[in-house]
Amino acid sequence: MYNERVHTFGVDCVLTCPSAQTTSKRLAERKVEKFEKNISKRGLPKKGYNYSVELIVLGLLVFVIVGSYIFQMIRAATSGEIA
Repeated sequence: MYNERVHTFGVDCVLTCPSAQTTSKRLAERKVEKFEKNISKRGLPKKGYNYSVELIVLGLLVFVIVGSYIFQMIRAATSGEIA
């Protein structure tokens, strides 16, 4: 047996024997199971995500477009441009 200090991905590990590098079957199965659960969740918004800001901006945009259309129709009617 020997002791070897290894620095891997920002983590210090002390290896006491070559068999310390192998992963147990149980640990590997847990990691695979956790990975497979996470595959379907990638790219989805977190639960409870609030869309209120987007709805407010959309409402403001609709208000400005419809309001400007109505204002333009009133102005055209008062100036006599509509036949």
